Amino acid sequence: MFKELLIILARSFQAQNIPYMIVGGQAVLLYGEPRLTRDIDVTVGLGPDRLDEILALAGNIPLKILPANPREFVASTMVLPLESENSGIRVDIIFSFTPYEKEALARANEVRLENEMVRFAAPEDVIIHKLFAGRSRDIDDAKTIMARQKKIDAGYIINWLTSFDRTFPEKRLLDLFKGL
Repeated sequence: MFKELLIILARSFQAQNIPYMIVGGQAVLLYGEPRLTRDIDVTVGLGPDRLDEILALAGNIPLKILPANPREFVASTMVLPLESENSGIRVDIIFSFTPYEKEALARANEVRLENEMVRFAAPEDVIIHKLFAGRSRDIDDAKTIMARQKKIDAGYIINWLTSFDRTFPEKRLLDLFKGL
């Protein structure tokens, strides 16, 4: 069910020329160790001002819009929670427009699922996302990706974590990464 929905999402984003990458648990499954995940997290290279494009895309898939007021919800969270009407799988669309997210979208890897290419965040960017989230499960995910991936660009990770530490010093992301 997940694979089919990932393919449908990839086709839909590509047809609309919307930059995207699969992040979260689905990316961990690709680069780390198998684990239970109940959703699909997708970062799109759009700001919330382009919500209408995502709402139209969701209607075509079809994905049910979960918040009663999606505009308000996206304005406050930068996330649009959806649910597949066919499978019940949750899909979170994450709006992004920062320099980091633009670079991460450009670095995404195309992975063949059946006959379709699906864009997944690069392992380094999944690690960065996981460290930023900071939950124990996320830290474990970052560790498994680092253990399973032989070629990790530590300089890229350190560069971005150093930058994030200037804005969010309380997170101590660089120290967290070095501790892995």
